[in-house]
Amino acid sequence: MSMFGDSLDKALEKTFTRPMPKSAGARMRYLVRQHKGTRAVADLLGVSQRTVERYVNDQIRKPRKQLAARLERAVRSRWQPQIKEKAKKTAATTGGIVIDTRARLGYTAPIGSTDQDRIRHLTVALPPRHAAKIFEAREQGASEDRLKEIAAEALKETYFQDNGRRAGGLEEVRFTDIEHLDFQL
Repeated sequence: MSMFGDSLDKALEKTFTRPMPKSAGARMRYLVRQHKGTRAVADLLGVSQRTVERYVNDQIRKPRKQLAARLERAVRSRWQPQIKEKAKKTAATTGGIVIDTRARLGYTAPIGSTDQDRIRHLTVALPPRHAAKIFEAREQGASEDRLKEIAAEALKETYFQDNGRRAGGLEEVRFTDIEHLDFQL
């Protein structure tokens, strides 16, 4: 997964109305209900059908590290899809999205200018149109670099140009060396 993808997923997870199943057995039972059978879950997780059945019946309780990680990812990606979609729609239409980052941001400017490329810590509320672009690109399988470009464009318009009130000639903002990235809906 990517830093942007993980950050977007965490933001969406904060909108969940119920906690995810905690035990391996409960997670496995959830996946079996979602996929309507143990064979599909076994194929998804890369284990035998009998192993899935043992987890479902609580005959095995503690999965290996790799299986535990795959199991958590599988449940997390399928947990409360309608809540996730509602949160995305709200962010894309009315609420917008807040980006909190510590990264190298800036554009080509004279040395010593305040706009020179440097590490900045920004917390910026991005308007709904930018949230829509970010979520749409993510759903279409955009690369990490493409998501960075979209975020840089959004920061250019919202932060550097103050929605058209300054820096009108600004062409490109660079968004690199990301130390921290967090989204909030």
